[in-house]
Amino acid sequence: MLFGTGIRGSSTGGAIATIAGEPVPVLGATAQGSFAGLDQVNLGPLPRTLAGRRGTVGVALIVDNVPANRVTIAPTLPATGEWGRRADLPQPNSEISVAELDGRVYVIGGYPSSRITVATVQVYDTSSDSWSLLTPLPTPLNHAMAAGVNGKLYVIGGQTTSDGAGNFVDTVYEYDPMTVGWTRRTPMPTARGAGATAVVGDRIYVAGGRPPRGADFAVYDARANTWTTLPNLPTQRNHLAAAAIGGKVYVVGGRFEGGFQSPQTDAVEVFDPAANTWATRARLPIPRGGVNGLEAMGCLHVFGGEGNNNAPSGVYPDHDVYNPLTNTWTRLGPMPIPVHGVTGAAFVDGLIYLPGGGTSEGGSSGSRFHQVYRPPAACR
Repeated sequence: MLFGTGIRGSSTGGAIATIAGEPVPVLGATAQGSFAGLDQVNLGPLPRTLAGRRGTVGVALIVDNVPANRVTIAPTLPATGEWGRRADLPQPNSEISVAELDGRVYVIGGYPSSRITVATVQVYDTSSDSWSLLTPLPTPLNHAMAAGVNGKLYVIGGQTTSDGAGNFVDTVYEYDPMTVGWTRRTPMPTARGAGATAVVGDRIYVAGGRPPRGADFAVYDARANTWTTLPNLPTQRNHLAAAAIGGKVYVVGGRFEGGFQSPQTDAVEVFDPAANTWATRARLPIPRGGVNGLEAMGCLHVFGGEGNNNAPSGVYPDHDVYNPLTNTWTRLGPMPIPVHGVTGAAFVDGLIYLPGGGTSEGGSSGSRFHQVYRPPAACR
């Protein structure tokens, strides 16, 4: 929607518009009676070529061969229900953990194609579409689990090498953006990696992990710096997705064994902290491991994953969304770049941010891609 001069009522037959040099339809115009000579002009949809653009772009409007005053706009692409791109990561990694804190997206640890574990912490500023490197982790970690709570970032567990057979840790590191430093906190009850986290209030729930910790489930109270062991997951698994919706913890998909070629599950289970019990829900449309997921507007979005025998990469492009109110799954449009090896995501100002990940099965394809998605609707 733009305001300008030169169009009366809804007559747009002689109007031509471009945005950033790309033609865009003129949908209609409405005379603004309170202001002589001023009209509201409706343009759209925006060109798909702008899907990855940030900042301002020029708009040119010509009416009956007479140019209107040029203006600039800041597009909010991608459009609802579509994918876009943002600035690439500084360093390519997979088997990373991702968390959001105060509108910034943190990408933690992992390893590049060399499979040498790193202590790198990359942070993305959503307002400036820019990346920076923060104080490294005290210890290089891959397959860690991360979450932001009460202005602090927590990195929990993980592995110190790329060997899927062990090298698990129970450490908890707390990052304070005010001091840009890390503090060691009370360790997790068991050492594990390749699990997933969900946050309810001040508490971080950590579900699953590589064998033999696939059924482990515990909660960390960030204020009290204490852990409580909870009832085991009904379906043991690792490389799963998790999210909190309505005060309950949902865990989705994953695989049963350590390697990426191991059997996978479509199990969906939900934990009720008030009742301290688990229940089953409608199963994921396709069993897959290495999935990623998050809550956005009351829905559970699940992306990507390994085990796709129909693709040379072995990676699923699938994007499924679960409605907890109706206990149903809906298939949405596929990811432009299928990935796996990312645990956690961020939902900021209406956009889902999915940075990095592996583009082929296994751990040797860490990428710098940074994909975003704008959810179409809330679950109700």
